[in-house]
Amino acid sequence: MIVDTHIHLDDNRYDEDLDEVLNKAREGGVKRFIIPGADPRTLDKAVLIAQKYADVFFAVGVHPYDMDGFAGLDFEKYVFHEKCVAIGECGLDYFRLEGTDEEKADEKRRQKEIFIAQIELAKKYKKPLIVHIRDASRDSKELLLKHDASQIGGVLHCFNADEELLSLANENFYFGIGGVLTFKNAKKLVNVLSNIPREKLLIETDGPYLTPTPHRGKRNEPLYTTLVADKISQILEISLKEVKSTTTENALKLFYIS
Repeated sequence: MIVDTHIHLDDNRYDEDLDEVLNKAREGGVKRFIIPGADPRTLDKAVLIAQKYADVFFAVGVHPYDMDGFAGLDFEKYVFHEKCVAIGECGLDYFRLEGTDEEKADEKRRQKEIFIAQIELAKKYKKPLIVHIRDASRDSKELLLKHDASQIGGVLHCFNADEELLSLANENFYFGIGGVLTFKNAKKLVNVLSNIPREKLLIETDGPYLTPTPHRGKRNEPLYTTLVADKISQILEISLKEVKSTTTENALKLFYIS
């Protein structure tokens, strides 16, 4: 089977046909789904979805773009829920930094503070991290190492192909591979894929975003993890069965899912 380790089922683009989306995925061999916590405003919705479907799980966390909601988020309300499997997605994202140099520096400082806080929460509650990194590899790696995140490990969601981050495989971190791998301009990720230990590979969609070829421009769905698995099989020159079994075993191990 396949585990979609990062799918925003709480996004309103799934509101009208969530049952159909999940059933199509199940028929295609996708048997587990993890909703990352990104925006505190939709977290209750994620919990309700996880409670409704036995094969759906969720994480509690705050995305860098939604960090204003961090202070008001009661982690303990969610982290002890039986379907909560991780902290995140949290991390650093410098892609949209705007303003003066001073304003950009302040934004980075705030992002780091909230990322560190979530690392500490993950250690406190013994939950793995779902880590979001964009244009911030060096700072992200530095914080993960400095704050001993290897205690609980996690996944580098939507791995950005930065070879500097590969050493985190030795720090109990996994690498989430999604639809980007199928893009024509994904040469860097294609080239670096073989350097990721197979016991650290995970599959994800990041749906409704980053829809793989040949469906680009449409809403991403968990069924499309099958396209990612196919592409990994081709690049690594291993059987599709091995890709599915290995990544599934990795996901179940990291997130303690039966």
